[in-house]
Amino acid sequence: MSPNGSDRSPRRPMRRKLLQALTAGLVLATATGCTYKDFPRLGMPTPTTEEAPRILSLWQGSWAAALAVGVLVWGLILWSVIFHRRSRTKVEIPPQTRYNMPLEALYTVVPLIMVSVFFYFTARDEAKLLDTAKKPDVTVNVVGFQWSWCFNYVENVPGSTGDAKTDKNLDAIPNKWKNQFPANAGGVYTCGTPGERNPQTNNPGPTLWLPKGKTVRFVLTSRDVIHSFWVVPFLMKQDVIPGHTNAFQVTPNREGTFLGKCAELCGVDHSRMLFNVKVVSPERYEAHLKELAEKGQTGYVPAGIEQTEAEKNRETNQL
Repeated sequence: MSPNGSDRSPRRPMRRKLLQALTAGLVLATATGCTYKDFPRLGMPTPTTEEAPRILSLWQGSWAAALAVGVLVWGLILWSVIFHRRSRTKVEIPPQTRYNMPLEALYTVVPLIMVSVFFYFTARDEAKLLDTAKKPDVTVNVVGFQWSWCFNYVENVPGSTGDAKTDKNLDAIPNKWKNQFPANAGGVYTCGTPGERNPQTNNPGPTLWLPKGKTVRFVLTSRDVIHSFWVVPFLMKQDVIPGHTNAFQVTPNREGTFLGKCAELCGVDHSRMLFNVKVVSPERYEAHLKELAEKGQTGYVPAGIEQTEAEKNRETNQL
């Protein structure tokens, strides 16, 4: 019986709070709208390129390692709370452990091993994802600017004359990439505004068309500040930097219209820098390029700020 004469145990409110907390956690875990098929991706969208599963695997491995560490830490905390509580030992100050060399070596070496494992898998996958040795089937110059995107399709399109390798609008692109452009690629382009919308999905921003099953190389340039080119279900993004050209390759393997956005805070209207990616059959892709040529969208829009001298020297040293 409690001091005030009540039969209520002081432990019951604590148990009730614990039960409420567990119930709330269960609701949060089950009310996210995800199915059992979505849960293994741990919040990532369904991959839509051949390269994306590698990124998803790295993400899942990181979560598994973090969960293992969490379980170990939570277990040690609970063990200490239960078996070293004052009511059990009746000791005012428990024995203090100092200068335990095996223990200190353990909590120094284990984190180093964990970080080394993370570094190895991250470096391995990064090298694979940024490998551009394979000749692409399609090359797109992505131009970021405040506050939208332009897409230069570096292709030999009927009705478009010129040569991407010598076009002045593409001077910002270093020879490392220009030398790999198709011969006599007159090209076509599309340039968007924040207020533009995709006619099929009504999502804001311009639409970039890509062929399914073809290797696409994105050559990224900026006209003003740093942006970041991110197609959400590709699980891959890369910075678009003025005076420095980045590039990566993917092979879309699923048709559909997907969301893209700028993932780098680039100014007041950063949130409006949205775009769409429409993956279609190779035949429909070629037809779309011809449609752009028929509309008069031939040639290329300016790619952006030219390379800095430091970047030119770095590229020369790499060749």
